[in-house]
Formats: sequence, structure tokens, C-alpha cells
Amino acid sequence: MLPLGVCRAIGRSLGRLAWLLGGSPRRVTERNIGLAFPDLSDSQKEQLAKHSLQATGELAAEMGYIWNRPWNQVRAHILEIQGDAAVREALASGRGVMMLGPHLGNWEIVGLHISEMGESVALYEPPHMQQLDNMVRAARQRSGSVLVPTDARGLAKLVKCLKNGGIAGILPDQVPPVVESGENSVFMGVPTFTMTLASKLLAKSGAQAFFGFAQRIPGGYRLHYIPAHDAIYSDDLQLSLKALNDGVEHCVRMSPEQYQWEYKRFRVRPRGPVDYYARDWKPNTD
Repeated sequence: MLPLGVCRAIGRSLGRLAWLLGGSPRRVTERNIGLAFPDLSDSQKEQLAKHSLQATGELAAEMGYIWNRPWNQVRAHILEIQGDAAVREALASGRGVMMLGPHLGNWEIVGLHISEMGESVALYEPPHMQQLDNMVRAARQRSGSVLVPTDARGLAKLVKCLKNGGIAGILPDQVPPVVESGENSVFMGVPTFTMTLASKLLAKSGAQAFFGFAQRIPGGYRLHYIPAHDAIYSDDLQLSLKALNDGVEHCVRMSPEQYQWEYKRFRVRPRGPVDYYARDWKPNTD
């Protein structure tokens, strides 16, 4: 029921509290920022970590507004859109579009907005609580998108949508749950377990790939749609995965404080010689 600006102010306060309390969110955030931005000074890393936790607090606090307000009210907070003409051009040609939305800014806004441009299907992991699942589905589908679970049937619907010239939404920076679903590839200069799903679906569907994120700005959001590098379509899976991670990195560097740095992104599988999230891990300064 609160205005968006008030939600964000509450969220920033929650982020400041998380910083003061320490704990896992702060520890993982500091660890990730240290790995991703080794050239920053200690004070710059600390400032970025503080701002990141505040941005995550904003995301959490504004979610009720985004999920439960009518779409036309939420849509009014999209103040600027960059790059959508290229997406519309691809759709007009009859080619499907894969929208790769990293955990940056408010990714819920991207999922809601893409359905304005064409038929859209998005993968999601159903929550265990049925009541929460009902709320999430109603919220994310109210602008026209269709949610499908991450199983064989859901993937079949996703491919069908792409082949029919629609839009498929995928979060490209989630750590795959099983070893068979990914390979290690460099992200922000660090070997990272990376999903192969997007690359395989692009090869199967012939869709065009874009990265999309909703940057939080005063009063609302600025949407960015950025074409993926041609290497993402390569038959060489490692080249494709590198292009995927490079695209996410490009987006992150546009607004690094709004990336979800408290997520343990720099994991490797099978378990590598380094566990970056072990409490006793320290960077090699040699």
C-alpha cells in the first residue's frame, strides 16, 4: 500500500541494518565484490558493498508494490527504455527472442514489460508454498506472460514459443542445481559454474539473444535491452558460455551496486580446489 519511494527508503534502511549486523549477506557480498573488482581500493570495495546491500533491501521492499499493484500503475514507473527497437525489429522479422535477465536492478519489471512486445514465456522455479506460488504466478502473468516450470514440459513450451517468434525469459546467472546442467566458464575474471541451457536453446530454436535489466533510478526504472555478442551462437559451447558471461558482466558494470552480490555466484562444479565462500578463505596477494 506504500508509495514506491517509501518502499525504497525502508529497503535502504534494511540494507544498512544488514551491514551493521554482519552475517552471511554482508560476508558473501564483500567476498564477491573482492573477487569481481580486485583493482578497487579497500574503501571503494566497502562503499560498493554497502550500496549493494541497500539496493538488495530496496528490491525486497518494493516487491510487494511491483507484484500487487495493477500493471498500469507499475508501468507508469518505467521512465525510460533503451534498446527496445532492436527487440521489436527481431520480432517483426519472425525470429524468436531470448531475453537474458541477470539478477540486476529489478528483474521482475523486465519480465512484465517484455510481454508488451510479443507472446512471452518465462521459466520459474515453483515455490514449495502453494499460496506463495499462486501469488507469484498471478503477479508475473498479469501483463500477459506465461510462466512454465523448469522441467521437460516447461522447456518444450519455451522452445515452441521461440520457434513461433515469441519471447522467452531466462535468468542467465543462476548456478545450475546439477553438474549436468552447466560447465565452468569465466565470469568477471573468475572461473564460475555457468548454465548451458541458454546456449543450447539458442542453437535449437534459432532465436536472437538480448540481455535485459531494469535499472533503479529516482522515481522508477530505466529499461536496458542489449543485443548479445555473436559468439553466443557459436557451436563451440565454451565460446558461447563466455559470451553469455561477458554479456552479464557488461550489464553489471553499468550499475554494479544493483547486482545481487549476496548470491554465491562464484561457485565451481565439480568442487574445485578453491571454495571462495569458506570462512577462512583469503585472496592470494602474491
